Amino acid sequence: MKIDAHQHFWKFNPVRDAWIDDSMQIIRKDFLPQDLKPILNDNNVDGCVAVQADQSEIETEFLLENAKQNPFIKGVVGWIDLKAKNVEDRLAHYSNNSLFKGVRHIVQAEANDFMLGKDFQNGISKLEQFNLTYDILIFPPQIESAIALVNKFPNQKFVIDHIAKPYIKSGRIDEWKANMIELAKTQNVLCKVSGMVTEANLKHWKTSDFTPYLDVVFNAFGIDRILYGSDWPVCLLAAKYEQQLQLVQEYIEDFSENDKTKILGSNAIKFYNL
Repeated sequence: MKIDAHQHFWKFNPVRDAWIDDSMQIIRKDFLPQDLKPILNDNNVDGCVAVQADQSEIETEFLLENAKQNPFIKGVVGWIDLKAKNVEDRLAHYSNNSLFKGVRHIVQAEANDFMLGKDFQNGISKLEQFNLTYDILIFPPQIESAIALVNKFPNQKFVIDHIAKPYIKSGRIDEWKANMIELAKTQNVLCKVSGMVTEANLKHWKTSDFTPYLDVVFNAFGIDRILYGSDWPVCLLAAKYEQQLQLVQEYIEDFSENDKTKILGSNAIKFYNL
Protein backbone atom coordinates (compact mmCIF):
# COMPACT_ATOMS: atom_id res chain seq x y z
CA MET A 1 0.00 0.00 0.00
CA LYS A 2 1.03 3.57 -0.67
CA ILE A 3 0.33 5.80 2.34
CA ASP A 4 0.32 9.58 2.69
CA ALA A 5 1.53 9.83 6.29
CA HIS A 6 0.69 13.48 6.82
CA GLN A 7 -2.34 15.53 5.76
CA HIS A 8 -5.05 17.69 7.32
CA PHE A 9 -8.78 18.31 7.19
CA TRP A 10 -10.67 21.36 8.38
CA LYS A 11 -13.89 23.31 8.11
CA PHE A 12 -12.39 26.75 7.73
CA ASN A 13 -12.97 29.04 10.70
CA PRO A 14 -11.32 32.50 10.33
CA VAL A 15 -10.97 32.95 14.10
CA ARG A 16 -9.68 29.51 14.99
CA ASP A 17 -7.59 29.27 11.81
CA ALA A 18 -6.08 32.75 12.08
CA TRP A 19 -2.72 31.35 10.94
CA ILE A 20 -4.27 31.05 7.46
CA ASP A 21 -3.92 34.74 6.59
CA ASP A 22 -4.89 36.78 3.52
CA SER A 23 -1.77 35.66 1.66
CA MET A 24 -3.04 32.07 1.79
CA GLN A 25 -6.34 32.48 -0.09
CA ILE A 26 -5.98 29.09 -1.77
CA ILE A 27 -6.42 27.29 1.57
CA ARG A 28 -8.94 29.69 3.20
CA LYS A 29 -11.79 27.20 2.71
CA ASP A 30 -12.98 23.76 3.78
CA PHE A 31 -10.84 20.71 3.06
CA LEU A 32 -12.65 17.46 3.77
CA PRO A 33 -12.30 13.74 2.94
CA GLN A 34 -14.41 14.06 -0.21
CA ASP A 35 -11.89 16.63 -1.47
CA LEU A 36 -8.85 14.43 -0.84
CA LYS A 37 -10.12 11.00 -1.93
CA PRO A 38 -10.10 11.69 -5.71
CA ILE A 39 -6.63 13.25 -5.43
CA LEU A 40 -5.28 10.15 -3.69
CA ASN A 41 -6.95 7.96 -6.34
CA ASP A 42 -5.38 9.98 -9.15
CA ASN A 43 -1.94 9.56 -7.56
CA ASN A 44 -2.33 5.85 -6.71
CA VAL A 45 -2.20 6.52 -2.96
CA ASP A 46 -4.20 3.94 -0.99
CA GLY A 47 -4.66 5.70 2.32
CA CYS A 48 -3.59 8.50 4.61
CA VAL A 49 -2.94 9.61 8.17
CA ALA A 50 -4.93 12.67 9.28
CA VAL A 51 -2.93 14.97 11.57
CA GLN A 52 -4.28 17.64 13.91
CA ALA A 53 -4.13 21.28 12.83
CA ASP A 54 -5.90 22.75 15.87
CA GLN A 55 -5.08 22.27 19.53
CA SER A 56 -8.35 21.00 20.94
CA GLU A 57 -10.06 17.71 21.69
CA ILE A 58 -12.85 18.95 19.38
CA GLU A 59 -10.28 18.64 16.58
CA THR A 60 -9.40 15.10 17.68
CA GLU A 61 -13.09 14.11 17.68
CA PHE A 62 -13.55 15.71 14.23
CA LEU A 63 -10.66 13.73 12.74
CA LEU A 64 -11.74 10.46 14.35
CA GLU A 65 -15.29 10.89 13.01
CA ASN A 66 -13.92 11.57 9.52
CA ALA A 67 -11.76 8.43 9.77
CA LYS A 68 -14.72 6.36 10.95
CA GLN A 69 -16.78 7.47 7.95
CA ASN A 70 -13.95 7.15 5.39
CA PRO A 71 -11.94 3.89 5.38
CA PHE A 72 -9.12 5.43 3.31
CA ILE A 73 -8.18 7.46 6.43
CA LYS A 74 -6.13 4.76 8.12
CA GLY A 75 -5.25 6.61 11.32
CA VAL A 76 -5.42 9.88 13.26
CA VAL A 77 -2.70 11.87 15.02
CA GLY A 78 -4.79 13.96 17.36
CA TRP A 79 -4.28 16.50 20.12
CA ILE A 80 -4.72 16.21 23.82
CA ASP A 81 -3.23 18.47 26.47
CA LEU A 82 -0.01 16.64 27.32
CA LYS A 83 0.62 19.11 30.16
CA ALA A 84 -2.70 18.36 31.88
CA LYS A 85 -2.85 16.53 35.20
CA ASN A 86 -5.43 14.11 33.77
CA VAL A 87 -3.33 13.34 30.68
CA GLU A 88 -3.31 9.60 31.37
CA ASP A 89 -7.12 9.48 31.58
CA ARG A 90 -7.49 11.33 28.28
CA LEU A 91 -4.99 9.03 26.56
CA ALA A 92 -6.83 6.00 27.93
CA HIS A 93 -10.13 7.43 26.64
CA TYR A 94 -8.91 8.00 23.09
CA SER A 95 -6.91 4.80 22.97
CA ASN A 96 -10.18 2.89 23.08
CA ASN A 97 -10.58 4.03 19.46
CA SER A 98 -8.36 1.90 17.23
CA LEU A 99 -8.06 4.77 14.72
CA PHE A 100 -6.29 6.96 17.29
CA LYS A 101 -2.60 6.38 16.59
CA GLY A 102 -0.69 9.26 18.13
CA VAL A 103 -0.49 12.81 19.43
CA ARG A 104 0.96 16.09 18.18
CA HIS A 105 1.43 19.52 19.70
CA ILE A 106 2.25 22.58 17.56
CA VAL A 107 5.64 23.07 19.22
CA GLN A 108 6.85 25.34 16.41
CA ALA A 109 4.64 28.05 18.00
CA GLU A 110 6.21 27.56 21.45
CA ALA A 111 9.45 28.60 23.11
CA ASN A 112 12.57 26.72 22.01
CA ASP A 113 12.77 24.85 25.34
CA PHE A 114 9.06 23.93 25.47
CA MET A 115 9.72 20.20 25.08
CA LEU A 116 12.06 20.26 28.07
CA GLY A 117 9.25 21.30 30.44
CA LYS A 118 8.41 18.92 33.27
CA ASP A 119 4.64 18.86 32.61
CA PHE A 120 5.08 18.25 28.87
CA GLN A 121 7.58 15.46 29.47
CA ASN A 122 5.21 13.87 31.96
CA GLY A 123 2.66 13.69 29.15
CA ILE A 124 5.20 12.21 26.75
CA SER A 125 6.08 9.58 29.37
CA LYS A 126 2.49 8.28 29.29
CA LEU A 127 2.32 7.58 25.54
CA GLU A 128 4.30 4.35 25.40
CA GLN A 129 1.91 2.36 27.59
CA PHE A 130 -0.87 3.06 25.07
CA ASN A 131 1.40 2.32 22.06
CA LEU A 132 0.92 5.89 20.82
CA THR A 133 3.34 7.83 18.63
CA TYR A 134 4.40 11.45 18.97
CA ASP A 135 4.82 13.81 15.98
CA ILE A 136 7.51 16.48 16.56
CA LEU A 137 6.60 19.71 14.74
CA ILE A 138 9.47 22.17 15.12
CA PHE A 139 11.62 24.83 13.51
CA PRO A 140 15.41 24.37 13.28
CA PRO A 141 16.23 26.30 16.51
CA GLN A 142 14.17 23.70 18.41
CA ILE A 143 16.04 20.63 17.15
CA GLU A 144 18.40 20.64 20.14
CA SER A 145 15.41 20.28 22.48
CA ALA A 146 14.12 17.47 20.27
CA ILE A 147 17.46 15.68 20.62
CA ALA A 148 17.16 15.88 24.41
CA LEU A 149 13.55 14.65 24.28
CA VAL A 150 14.09 11.59 22.09
CA ASN A 151 17.12 10.57 24.14
CA LYS A 152 15.20 10.86 27.42
CA PHE A 153 12.46 8.52 26.16
CA PRO A 154 14.32 5.81 24.18
CA ASN A 155 11.30 3.48 24.00
CA GLN A 156 8.87 6.12 22.74
CA LYS A 157 8.11 6.24 19.00
CA PHE A 158 8.80 9.73 17.61
CA VAL A 159 8.64 11.17 14.09
CA ILE A 160 9.94 14.54 12.89
CA ASP A 161 7.40 16.39 10.76
CA HIS A 162 8.48 18.22 7.59
CA ILE A 163 12.21 17.41 8.06
CA ALA A 164 12.16 20.04 10.87
CA LYS A 165 11.37 22.89 8.45
CA PRO A 166 14.86 23.87 7.25
CA TYR A 167 15.50 27.23 5.59
CA ILE A 168 15.21 25.95 2.01
CA LYS A 169 14.23 29.35 0.63
CA SER A 170 17.51 30.96 1.74
CA GLY A 171 19.61 27.82 1.23
CA ARG A 172 20.86 27.78 4.83
CA ILE A 173 21.74 24.23 5.76
CA ASP A 174 24.85 23.80 7.95
CA GLU A 175 23.42 24.13 11.48
CA TRP A 176 20.21 22.26 10.58
CA LYS A 177 22.31 19.51 8.97
CA ALA A 178 24.56 19.03 12.01
CA ASN A 179 21.59 18.88 14.37
CA MET A 180 19.60 16.49 12.17
CA ILE A 181 22.57 14.12 11.96
CA GLU A 182 22.78 14.19 15.76
CA LEU A 183 19.02 13.69 16.12
CA ALA A 184 19.05 10.70 13.77
CA LYS A 185 21.56 8.86 15.97
CA THR A 186 18.66 7.98 18.27
CA GLN A 187 16.97 4.97 16.70
CA ASN A 188 13.47 5.64 18.07
CA VAL A 189 12.99 8.75 15.92
CA LEU A 190 11.82 8.71 12.28
CA CYS A 191 11.50 11.55 9.78
CA LYS A 192 8.74 12.59 7.38
CA VAL A 193 9.76 13.88 3.97
CA SER A 194 6.80 16.23 3.95
CA GLY A 195 6.01 19.92 4.02
CA MET A 196 9.15 20.86 2.11
CA VAL A 197 7.64 22.93 -0.69
CA THR A 198 6.25 25.51 1.73
CA GLU A 199 9.74 26.08 3.17
CA ALA A 200 11.07 26.95 -0.29
CA ASN A 201 10.27 29.97 -2.47
CA LEU A 202 6.53 29.37 -2.83
CA LYS A 203 6.24 30.56 -6.43
CA HIS A 204 9.71 29.91 -7.82
CA TRP A 205 11.10 26.68 -6.32
CA LYS A 206 12.83 24.04 -8.41
CA THR A 207 13.48 20.36 -7.74
CA SER A 208 17.20 20.87 -7.17
CA ASP A 209 16.44 23.21 -4.22
CA PHE A 210 15.46 20.19 -2.14
CA THR A 211 18.23 17.74 -3.05
CA PRO A 212 20.82 18.84 -0.43
CA TYR A 213 18.19 18.58 2.33
CA LEU A 214 16.92 15.21 1.18
CA ASP A 215 20.54 13.98 0.99
CA VAL A 216 20.98 14.87 4.67
CA VAL A 217 17.78 13.15 5.75
CA PHE A 218 18.31 9.96 3.76
CA ASN A 219 21.96 9.65 4.81
CA ALA A 220 21.15 10.33 8.47
CA PHE A 221 17.93 8.36 8.99
CA GLY A 222 18.23 5.60 6.39
CA ILE A 223 15.52 3.87 4.37
CA ASP A 224 13.73 2.23 7.33
CA ARG A 225 13.10 5.49 9.20
CA ILE A 226 11.68 7.74 6.49
CA LEU A 227 7.98 8.30 5.72
CA TYR A 228 6.36 10.17 2.85
CA GLY A 229 3.72 12.81 3.66
CA SER A 230 2.05 15.44 1.50
CA ASP A 231 1.06 18.08 4.08
CA TRP A 232 -2.07 18.56 1.95
CA PRO A 233 -3.78 21.02 1.78
CA VAL A 234 -1.02 23.30 3.15
CA CYS A 235 1.23 22.14 0.30
CA LEU A 236 -1.15 23.84 -2.14
CA LEU A 237 0.44 27.17 -1.20
CA ALA A 238 3.43 26.09 -3.28
CA ALA A 239 2.55 22.97 -5.29
CA LYS A 240 -0.20 20.71 -6.53
CA TYR A 241 -0.44 17.33 -4.80
CA GLU A 242 1.21 15.52 -7.69
CA GLN A 243 4.11 18.01 -7.79
CA GLN A 244 5.13 17.53 -4.17
CA LEU A 245 4.75 13.75 -4.52
CA GLN A 246 6.88 13.82 -7.63
CA LEU A 247 9.69 15.53 -5.70
CA VAL A 248 10.02 12.49 -3.47
CA GLN A 249 9.42 9.97 -6.26
CA GLU A 250 12.11 11.52 -8.44
CA TYR A 251 14.60 11.52 -5.57
CA ILE A 252 14.05 7.80 -4.91
CA GLU A 253 13.75 6.90 -8.61
CA ASP A 254 16.86 4.69 -8.62
CA PHE A 255 16.13 3.02 -5.26
CA SER A 256 15.11 -0.63 -5.17
CA GLU A 257 11.39 -1.43 -5.36
CA ASN A 258 11.57 -2.69 -1.78
CA ASP A 259 13.06 0.60 -0.55
CA LYS A 260 10.47 2.64 -2.45
CA THR A 261 7.71 0.55 -0.85
CA LYS A 262 9.09 1.29 2.61
CA ILE A 263 9.34 5.05 2.08
CA LEU A 264 5.97 5.40 0.37
CA GLY A 265 3.97 3.12 2.60
CA SER A 266 5.21 0.26 4.73
CA ASN A 267 7.28 2.41 7.12
CA ALA A 268 4.16 4.47 7.88
CA ILE A 269 2.06 1.31 8.33
CA LYS A 270 4.59 -0.07 10.81
CA PHE A 271 5.19 3.19 12.68
CA TYR A 272 1.53 4.14 13.10
CA ASN A 273 0.28 0.54 13.41
CA LEU A 274 -2.19 1.13 10.55
